[in-house]
Amino acid sequence: MDERTSLRRRYRARRRGLSERQQRVHADRIRRLFLASPLLWRVRRIAAYLSVDGEPDLRPLLRRLHELGKVSALPVVEAGNRMSFFVHRPDWPLVVNRFGIEEPGPQAAWLQPLALDLVLTPLTAFDHQGNRLGMGGGFYDRRFSALPPRMRPLLVGVAHAIQQAEKLPSGPWDVPLDGVLTERGWRSFSSRMGFCDCREELAKASKSPAGGLFQASPRSSA
Repeated sequence: MDERTSLRRRYRARRRGLSERQQRVHADRIRRLFLASPLLWRVRRIAAYLSVDGEPDLRPLLRRLHELGKVSALPVVEAGNRMSFFVHRPDWPLVVNRFGIEEPGPQAAWLQPLALDLVLTPLTAFDHQGNRLGMGGGFYDRRFSALPPRMRPLLVGVAHAIQQAEKLPSGPWDVPLDGVLTERGWRSFSSRMGFCDCREELAKASKSPAGGLFQASPRSSA
């Protein structure tokens, strides 16, 4: 078994070992932290994911983003293992793909990667340098390595804090994260994030009733 496969097994087991209550608490904290951050007002088109295998649940956040007038998108794996993004609304039906993951149906409009401001990515593990270990399909790396770094949307991993590793293997094909959001707060790896690590402050702000530290091939096109 190679190193990446071994790491995937280890960190997938960690997140699957969380109780239902822990999963709910983490998802709620992540939602609050995101809604309290300056990123909320800097971005309009946001790609996310629907959780499987113990990943943090972003559905409550997606519902709130829709209420705030944001455009949300979800990934769709098309022919040739090419990942594209299609508009998602909470009231639109979803279909289940060959991986057993829900994705937008044929009514959804395609979004060009260049049109996205932010991508909230799932991951198996992350480290202090912003390296991301996915499930092994390479979908996100292939999708965004084709874009010049300055033209990429912000890439922010969403994870449980227990998914943090000391150091992950990385190769020239791997696209690093700009930041990570866990139930403990934000980690920033890139100046593009616009703010530094603020885990303790944001963790406290997310509990504030006042709203937190920061106030405030294509099927069709959008």
